[in-house]
Amino acid sequence: MRDAFIAELMEMAERDPSIMLITGDLGFGVLNAYIERFPHQFLNAGVAEQNMTGLAAGLALEGHKVYTYSIGNFTTLRCLEQLRNDVCYHDADVTAVAVGGGFSYGQLGMSHFATEDLAILRALPNMTVIAPSDPWETRVLTRQMAAAPGPKYLRLDKGKASLAADEGDVTLGKVRTIRDGKALTIVTIGAILSEALKAADALAADGIDARILSVHTLKPLEAAPLVAAARETGAIVCVEEHNVVGGLASAVAQLCLEQGAAPKAFRAVGLGDLYPTIVGDQDYLRAAYGMDAAAIAEACQAALGVAA
Repeated sequence: MRDAFIAELMEMAERDPSIMLITGDLGFGVLNAYIERFPHQFLNAGVAEQNMTGLAAGLALEGHKVYTYSIGNFTTLRCLEQLRNDVCYHDADVTAVAVGGGFSYGQLGMSHFATEDLAILRALPNMTVIAPSDPWETRVLTRQMAAAPGPKYLRLDKGKASLAADEGDVTLGKVRTIRDGKALTIVTIGAILSEALKAADALAADGIDARILSVHTLKPLEAAPLVAAARETGAIVCVEEHNVVGGLASAVAQLCLEQGAAPKAFRAVGLGDLYPTIVGDQDYLRAAYGMDAAAIAEACQAALGVAA
């Protein structure tokens, strides 16, 4: 996804000299082509993410469209005060780009896991929160984000759902219906959609037809497809490579209840309220912490009261 983002950003920077990219001293294997083509639209702030975010806010207030770029927690948690006070409070046109959502950097341990970011960033007023599921979707949303002023968080994953490109089906702020079904609805965010698709195939083999909704824009969260799912299907199961506190499941549950559309059953599949202590690649950690296809299918069966 990061390659797709940079490729799209280069096309945009060619047309728009107001675009600025600031890195926290990493990503050069990916950023080299951008730096060579647009040296005056690039800054390396060093390992100083608070300064990076402050610079971004100042540039945005002078008319630039600014993108900060680093690993998951570094563009979010290290500089949270600057995001809150400098970027969001001033409604500045800054996009914090985090590579390595969820367990993408699984071998590096919890310091590099982005598993609280969605909850924290969606709590900031003015902040739009985006997490694509595929590289092609990343490019589409990057273009659409550029036309939407204000603070944004773009969470990029090492994984991908591997769905065929359908650019007309992707609109910032809109939930995608990936698969229809009546038995229950699986709601996902990001590339863990791949696990939901495998779970849905396993459920289908047992005669359970699962609707799948992909939420690439967590904030603002579109109500209509989720309300319809709550009313039309037997359960909602939210799947996120993130802590179950404050992220996708929390947002969906709140929205449904506020809309008077309580699901018949509800389950949250994600990381429990804990710090992970296991290291390994993304697939290994999804299985270890109960958010792979088998765990999703089991949660769906439990929500429906069906024996696994």
